[in-house]
Amino acid sequence: MRLARAVLLAFAALLLAACGPSAPKLPRLDSGAVVLAFGDSLTFGTGAAPQQAYPAALARLISRKVIGAGVPGETSEEGLQRLPGVLADVKPQLLILCHGGNDFLRKTGEEAAARNVREMIRLAQAQGVAVMLVATPKLGFGTSKVKFYEEIGKELAIPVENEVLADVLGSRSLKSDLVHPNAEGYTVIAEAVAKMLRKAGAL
Repeated sequence: MRLARAVLLAFAALLLAACGPSAPKLPRLDSGAVVLAFGDSLTFGTGAAPQQAYPAALARLISRKVIGAGVPGETSEEGLQRLPGVLADVKPQLLILCHGGNDFLRKTGEEAAARNVREMIRLAQAQGVAVMLVATPKLGFGTSKVKFYEEIGKELAIPVENEVLADVLGSRSLKSDLVHPNAEGYTVIAEAVAKMLRKAGAL
């Protein structure tokens, strides 16, 4: 009886796990798909050569065309204004969004950054573009994660890479200055993004 009860409990646990919330998925990227990496200096690749920026490194890892559209110093409000034109020009299948860092550096508050990031995602989704979010941490004495990225990910059902930038920007050996990665740091970011894309089913 005890064995039968244990088996039943284990089976019930498996059923509950199967019915639980699943991780957000992405459509599989076609071999000829265009990926748009959109953001600020972290996407531009400040601190490394252009071919060492994370979008270039990601393109090599996933064998897809990755367009790097990062503007150093750009705030999320400015990114929201710029994004429609970039989407129209690039026509990507997937948007990798990494924004908010300059809002935090300028201490303009998280609410506006969250609102702008959310609107950028909705703008892309309304055009049939899949979205993945890369969370930017706050910098100070070390790095601290910002909660709204994961909250937006759950709300809009998109995958969020919430670890790699905090890890890279918290490591002296992976930075070119206080707020930017070096070539090795950008490679680590690209590897983490590629791993998330595989986990989400895009690759």
